[in-house]
Amino acid sequence: MTEALQRVVWSALTSRQERFSRGGAFARRFDPAISPFAVARDDSPEAMKALADLIEPENDQVFLVQADEIVLPETLIAETSTLGVLMTERAPSARQTKSVQIAPLSQSDVPEMVSLAKLTKPGPFTHRTHELGAFWGVRIDGRLAAMSGTRLNLDGFTEVSGICTHPDFQGRGLATALAIHVADKIRARGDTPFLHAYADNEGAIALYRKLGFEVWQEVNVAVVRKAG
Repeated sequence: MTEALQRVVWSALTSRQERFSRGGAFARRFDPAISPFAVARDDSPEAMKALADLIEPENDQVFLVQADEIVLPETLIAETSTLGVLMTERAPSARQTKSVQIAPLSQSDVPEMVSLAKLTKPGPFTHRTHELGAFWGVRIDGRLAAMSGTRLNLDGFTEVSGICTHPDFQGRGLATALAIHVADKIRARGDTPFLHAYADNEGAIALYRKLGFEVWQEVNVAVVRKAG
């Protein structure tokens, strides 16, 4: 079943999140107003051409993330590329967290969510990213102090994403409490929680291991645009 994680964006856009998809049989991308992730079905010439056709020629960028090596045609160029890890939950966290008031976030919270994401950079986040799944947050003195939610959603798996804490409130265990909360929600509906981290982010990986996640596989990450 973990074959679905090999090109996880493809698995999401051809199953539960197909309604957000642009493209067809060889390549797909999320509606760019929601998320910049894109993917080719495979490395065939047809898939490479289809991927390139989904990217606009000027300021358009897409994010590729997959366990397979990223192969690009001459018409595309990687502006950045790095290694990440995809981690799946092997056992529910037994870690005790402090009592934290966690509440669902809604459309009215979007400006604060976007502002927090821009400040802390947990990954690509737009004014419509919250449409991909539920998000929860912690407020302190009326301010959105921390948040987390779900992003990629495919048959059997849901991603814990957007984990971030405002610098004014770090060190209080808010991110840990939110990650556990989101993973619990995912597991309760019968899915396996998973998440992504950069391979050199040893602190985040160590934390996620304590929460019951293990590295499934390294993944390749690239920001891609049209050549020229």
